[in-house]
Amino acid sequence: MSELRRTALYGRHMDLGAKLVPFSGWEMPVQYEGILTEHHAVRTRAGLFDVSHMGRVEICGPDAVDFVNRITVNDVERLKPFRSQYTLACADDGGVIDDFLVYRMPDRLLVIPNAGNREKDLAWFRRSVSAYNVEIRDLSEESMLIALQGPRSEEILDPLTEAGLDALRFQEFVVTRIGGIEARVFRTGYTGEDGFEIWYPAEHAAALWDLLMDSGASAGLQPCGLGARDTLRLEAGLALYGHEIDESINPFEAGLGWTVRLKKPAFTGRDALKRLKRAGVKRKLVGLRMQERGIPRQGYEIVHDGSPVGQVVSGAISPTLGHGIGTGFVSVDRAEPGTVLAVTIRGRHIPAEVVNLPFYAGSRK
Repeated sequence: MSELRRTALYGRHMDLGAKLVPFSGWEMPVQYEGILTEHHAVRTRAGLFDVSHMGRVEICGPDAVDFVNRITVNDVERLKPFRSQYTLACADDGGVIDDFLVYRMPDRLLVIPNAGNREKDLAWFRRSVSAYNVEIRDLSEESMLIALQGPRSEEILDPLTEAGLDALRFQEFVVTRIGGIEARVFRTGYTGEDGFEIWYPAEHAAALWDLLMDSGASAGLQPCGLGARDTLRLEAGLALYGHEIDESINPFEAGLGWTVRLKKPAFTGRDALKRLKRAGVKRKLVGLRMQERGIPRQGYEIVHDGSPVGQVVSGAISPTLGHGIGTGFVSVDRAEPGTVLAVTIRGRHIPAEVVNLPFYAGSRK
């Protein structure tokens, strides 16, 4: 454990009795009071997450937009200041290197890579930058990122924030102050609920956390760990790198073809993605709703009439719905919603119905 990194909120996690586990090289809280309690708090009230293990990168300079457009599949040119877009970085063969949100400011772009991909992404950015007049600044060590999620999030945060949040729509953000602390407040999140992600200086790590916890006490705000974050994102049908996407999976297979702007100027992976789109996919990511008791886990085989047709990539008991859910890649001829397949669990074939994603739609604006 001594080799694991810790965020500047480690002391608060210890004070709150968090169960800490290794995650992507970090020692992070997986739960405080319990995954079910924290999951239901986010669905019904609000939860506060430390997500500072994620990267925080600024890309500045005259060519910032052109550069990010070159290394991502979505079109940053279409992005207005103080808006964000979900995008992917793809390799030359079309496989997904990472997924992240890009936030456009008037004079720079902000990128938040996944924790386990931060070093890989930064190295790739820097290898790709030689022809562009940009500066890549890794601000991960000097800043914090926390997520306030749930239907009562605005009620908790708005009284503390200089800028009013009511007019802020999903994927918009504002630079403001919270209790006098300068912060970037994004109306984004990874739970399917309404909520905010807050980027602020690490020197104020505990002060802002405490301010939010105090403000949210009467609204039932709950500190939440990575366990609830995973069940929430799965119910919301949101991809997790290393599960629904990785370098062996292309955007069209993962149901993320909508992010790929093939008509924009040349970008890494475009030729391969054009070929893949023309050829069509042979496998497809689907949602699986278990029809009997059982939890579909990553790596479990998906079968039809006793023959393998795919593999589970994520799965859990849905705390909101009360039954097992999962995602998996299956052959296209078995991907139609309503198709009854089975997941092999401890040698038994447990029936599972193919369903559309998401499994659950939350309160997100």
